[in-house]
Amino acid sequence: MHIDWAALGSVFGVSLIVTVALVGAFTLGIAGLSRRESASAQGNSALLATTGAYACFTACAAAVAYGIYLIVA
Repeated sequence: MHIDWAALGSVFGVSLIVTVALVGAFTLGIAGLSRRESASAQGNSALLATTGAYACFTACAAAVAYGIYLIVA
């Protein structure tokens, strides 16, 4: 049995980076929705925060869909 340690390390590194990026994007989306609620409570418009939040959630959904596509294909 031979383990290709370089390939294993690269898979670990890529999965770590993608996981941190995905969690970061989801966190930014939640923060954007939080800013929307605080702005609406003050009577201000938060169109940029809402658009950014939905863009972050769309990026998360696209990354998950691409991962499922890679597994199924």
